[in-house]
Amino acid sequence: MNATPKQKKLISLSQFILEEQLKIPHASGEFTALLSHLVYAAKIVGREVRKAGLLDDILGATEDTNVQGETQMKLDQYADNAFNQSLKICGHLCVLASEEHEHIIPIPGGYNMGKYTMAIDPLDGSSNIDTNVSIGTIFSIHQRLEPNSKEPGGERDLLQQGHLQRCAGYIIYGSSTMLVLSTGKGVSGFTLDPSVGEFLLSHPNMQMPISGDIYSANEGNASYWSPEVQAYLQKIKSIEGGKKPKTARYIGSLVADFHRNLLKGGIFLYPNDTKSSKYPNGKLRLLYEAAPMAYIAEQAGGMAVTVKGERILDLTPKELHERTTLIIGSKKEVEEFLTFIPKA
Repeated sequence: MNATPKQKKLISLSQFILEEQLKIPHASGEFTALLSHLVYAAKIVGREVRKAGLLDDILGATEDTNVQGETQMKLDQYADNAFNQSLKICGHLCVLASEEHEHIIPIPGGYNMGKYTMAIDPLDGSSNIDTNVSIGTIFSIHQRLEPNSKEPGGERDLLQQGHLQRCAGYIIYGSSTMLVLSTGKGVSGFTLDPSVGEFLLSHPNMQMPISGDIYSANEGNASYWSPEVQAYLQKIKSIEGGKKPKTARYIGSLVADFHRNLLKGGIFLYPNDTKSSKYPNGKLRLLYEAAPMAYIAEQAGGMAVTVKGERILDLTPKELHERTTLIIGSKKEVEEFLTFIPKA
């Protein structure tokens, strides 16, 4: 007779956060409640992503552009509305910022002012929506500068260095919906079980391999990159001395490319275009993309720097939509990249 299979102990995201909260003296539960509002919106967006090929009002582009001058996809707007409506009235934020909005999103009157701020990219990689490629949501949480204040928060509460984040993470909508986050004590991954409607702990104590054979970059722009970046790429693709070149894997969705490298090891490069007048400092947003991903990378044992070798988490944002270059991935791979950067 076959023995009954041993059932894996399942821990929900809410249970995990509550247990982590118990380890912190004087924890109030606000952070746990804030995440529950984020997760609720993520489930709604994930549901719509799974139905995207079936609904005409979800696929395709709108006639609108966002603050970046980029065409908004229909699902862009849907995701932005879902997260904004859930988060701004949750009672645990003092201010909210979205990659889709030029200015901060104030907390409506009549709602409690919390002690946290959130910057969110509601739908990263949205240009891939119509081709059924993995896309995601990226979020960053700080504590406001004056935690005991009951006044509305402002832009200055959001413009804090990345290493001061209280939590950062992303949700990837792929073959399964997965939430990866860190509260400063390592990285944990949770997979949505549709049968129970809960995110369950599936990847505890995630560690990025210290090195990897994958590199991710949009090499169509390589001719516009600096000589240092081009030299690095030439080195990792070289077969001199019988060396095996690294494998190119580029999805074009930061969440998807980073998630693969988090699991398998590797490096992601988004340098600046030296010929560009529009994005002279790079294209990725520091608040909404680079800083939260850098936080995850470092908590998992990886690294994240600019093309000049600056640590991403040490950068102080000067404006909501400040852009930056990003070199992120396994520790040894980023360290090798740094050997190509001239010392100041």
